[in-house]
Amino acid sequence: MSVTDDAIAKIKEMIVSGELRPGDRLPREPDLARRLGLSRNSLREAVRALSLVRILDVRQGDGTYVTSLEPDVLLDAMSFLVDLHHDRNVMHTLEARRVLEAATAALAAQHIREDELAGLYRLIDEAAGCATVEEFVDNDLEFHRRIALASRNPVLVTLLDSLASRTSRARIWRGVMQGDAQARTLTEHRAIADALKARRPDHARAWATVHIGGVEEWVSLALAADLG
Repeated sequence: MSVTDDAIAKIKEMIVSGELRPGDRLPREPDLARRLGLSRNSLREAVRALSLVRILDVRQGDGTYVTSLEPDVLLDAMSFLVDLHHDRNVMHTLEARRVLEAATAALAAQHIREDELAGLYRLIDEAAGCATVEEFVDNDLEFHRRIALASRNPVLVTLLDSLASRTSRARIWRGVMQGDAQARTLTEHRAIADALKARRPDHARAWATVHIGGVEEWVSLALAADLG
């Protein structure tokens, strides 16, 4: 278990045990870090991750609070971590997505229209200004969906819609935990768009493989660390 995972587990235990209840404010950062035996950096990463999945609410200038923890919110939050750390099927899903995204990008290079290309480049520009990881992942999902639509194969569109929704949480988690994930995604999106613009199916296939393979590799390492 990584230091950040350990920090997350300790905060969750405080909530599960009832020590921290819905609406409660967390102790001051230095006090909580000292009490839990964590560095302040590890504690910050844990708070950031738990706020992303709506267990904690960080209020600028006021402090960090436990959310309402309504059943639907709590279930969604807990399943977020389960998806990545305990459901090994996510690797099979990512593998299937990598194969299909590569084939779809190759088809799109043959059929994509100029207005569709312009839309992809707009999404890349907009992604650089996304304020949150969730917004960035939504942008990413739209980028890939437009490439699927440009393949002119409705079966691939449906299959990839299903696979993308099942791996979006892993991509959000990667965005939180891996500092350069967003920069790498932008670079790879631009390379894919450039290959489509050049009408190079082989290049589009290769860059799509590299792009999805990056997420696959990160999740594989995260799962290996969890098993260790």
